[in-house]
Amino acid sequence: MAPSGGHRQVFVRWATAAPRPARGRASQVFDYRHPVPPGPDPAADPVGAATTPDGIALALYDFGGTGDDLLLVHATGFCAGVLEPLARALADRFHCVALDLRGHGRSARPTDGDFAWSGFATDVLTAVDAFGLARPVAFGHSCGGASLLLAEQRRPGAFRSLYLFEPVVVPDQPVPFPLEENPLSRGARRRRETFPNAEDAFVNFSSKPPFATLDPAVLLRYVEDGFEPIPERDGGDGEAVRLRCHRDDEASVYVHGFGNGAFAHLGEIGCPVTFAYGSLTDAFGPEIMAADAARVPVSAVECFDDVGHFGPLERPERVAERVRTVLGSPEGTARS
Repeated sequence: MAPSGGHRQVFVRWATAAPRPARGRASQVFDYRHPVPPGPDPAADPVGAATTPDGIALALYDFGGTGDDLLLVHATGFCAGVLEPLARALADRFHCVALDLRGHGRSARPTDGDFAWSGFATDVLTAVDAFGLARPVAFGHSCGGASLLLAEQRRPGAFRSLYLFEPVVVPDQPVPFPLEENPLSRGARRRRETFPNAEDAFVNFSSKPPFATLDPAVLLRYVEDGFEPIPERDGGDGEAVRLRCHRDDEASVYVHGFGNGAFAHLGEIGCPVTFAYGSLTDAFGPEIMAADAARVPVSAVECFDDVGHFGPLERPERVAERVRTVLGSPEGTARS
């Protein structure tokens, strides 16, 4: 059911919290274990699977918590596990569930290699149905945010309210380069896919942007849930690990993201939507978020100081504060 009261936009700036302590090496922060899966943390393992109408097997996760159902959707190249620290911070107010989008984490990849973003909308709605969710609230980061909007556009009323951190939703316009050669896809194709062991991967990422700015608990989840042991048939030695999301698949996701079609139909979104961005972002900043919000009947824009595009993964507890306040309010958006 569409909200009443006409168009409403609110702009909020969310100030920085106290700085977090400096990050050390993995062995100093965690009791690291080998091989990566399965770990003793039940929140990191799927609770089940669901198959989409087009035949993709999706991994589903229940991160627990008490209260309203909250669906979490991750960004390109990541997996559901990286949002577990966010879910943990929300456990006193929400029951958090999540999924690995197709080609990510433990979900299957399309056999035809088609990563059109309409497929991610299908994944989201499949998860909603598999969990038996009735108009839940939802949080999405980057591609995950766009996926939620595409899902709501396809099935109006699927969600009660959305909180989106820099969703990949931009005006449809020509780009000054061949789509296959966009900077994000080029970077993905250069990404290192294998490491001698999981701890080596953790230490490597903790020293290189953009992963170096991630909260250590998030980075641990990325390594443990986003990598898998290399099978012996592929040359594995019992400790070597490789990315679950193939770098060529990640590159293909970025190619399709430029024309995902969500922007043109933002006016069809019936639920309240909050668009958030980081003050240090080099991706989808205030102009783009304001342009998106201007098309949604009930919307708000928020800024988080001192974080970039990966804000929910850099400062999950601080982002959780706003998600709790906004999605837990009767209005479903930020208030001035």
